[in-house]
Amino acid sequence: MSAHDPVRSTDRLNRIWSRGKDFLGTELPIMCGAMTWISDPDLVSRMSNLGAFGVLAAGNMPPELFHEYVNQTRELTDQPFAGNVITIAPNYLEHLDILCQEKVSHIVFAGSLPRGSEVEKAKASGAKVLCFASTSSIAKRMISYGADALILEGSEAGGHIGHVSTMVLLQEILFNFEEIPTFVAGGIASGRMIAHLGLMGAAGAQMGTRFVMAEECNAHDKFKNVFARARAREAISTPQYSVKLPVVSVRALNNHAMTHFGDIQLDLLDKLASGKLTRQEAQFKVEEYWVGSLRNAAVDGDVEHGSLMAGQSVGMLKKVQPLREILQDLVDEADAGLAKAEKMMG
Repeated sequence: MSAHDPVRSTDRLNRIWSRGKDFLGTELPIMCGAMTWISDPDLVSRMSNLGAFGVLAAGNMPPELFHEYVNQTRELTDQPFAGNVITIAPNYLEHLDILCQEKVSHIVFAGSLPRGSEVEKAKASGAKVLCFASTSSIAKRMISYGADALILEGSEAGGHIGHVSTMVLLQEILFNFEEIPTFVAGGIASGRMIAHLGLMGAAGAQMGTRFVMAEECNAHDKFKNVFARARAREAISTPQYSVKLPVVSVRALNNHAMTHFGDIQLDLLDKLASGKLTRQEAQFKVEEYWVGSLRNAAVDGDVEHGSLMAGQSVGMLKKVQPLREILQDLVDEADAGLAKAEKMMG
């Protein structure tokens, strides 16, 4: 088998995976969520070459570096992949321009709600647009803007999260918006779960924490070792201390970085009250902290003081594996899970 041969779906799975496969243009409707410092050209291209779907993380990357990342990914794969742009990032509009200019096949809007004109711009470049939806009203708005697919992500996910669990979002969004494909994220670690989500109507799944444990993922070995020892309940979310400083909750393994974030919030609130900072400046400081802290852990291996962003599914991950093996396990589990469901239904 060639290193570039994709992991294959099965005839049984194709009955529930065809919509997601057609939308993504892949053999498997499995997306690797965009993770800052981790979802680089190497991981993204490997995902796509193996038949899944890589998503390149723009984060708050300098535009020229992001442009270089897009080109590097193109050199490493001729398969579809997406660019993920953060609508609240200072370089967001330039990131969007790059994806449109380079005619990347799929664009994912994350962070907050894109404007209708920005969705139109992405679609005008020929891209298929995916938007996150955390409520039914947001889902309606994104569809009215022209979104081609939705991603619902429950609070079980790692990194920046919403407030509602996957279980509730399935009922609020997946069951009620069947006109476009919906991909599900948050708390997913097994192929059996992906199969059952398909039976519920999901077009596919997005996973992040699971793929951190790939041998080919550039995350530091110490970062992966902490994941392998972690329990689900140790992946906690940060609180917001005051409405004067709205912060997006972050889910990560509990360590000094999580504790220190509370101190940072209190200090920023003091500076807001004294007029030393505007709210926008304070919020930027918050995001600056998380970006730097995640790099400290994921890239440099400082697992005591760096941020260990992880979803609650981390408790089910016990070993580092080759990416091909992870994807094959997911397919095998999904096929077996669907066969069991069919048997139960007679």
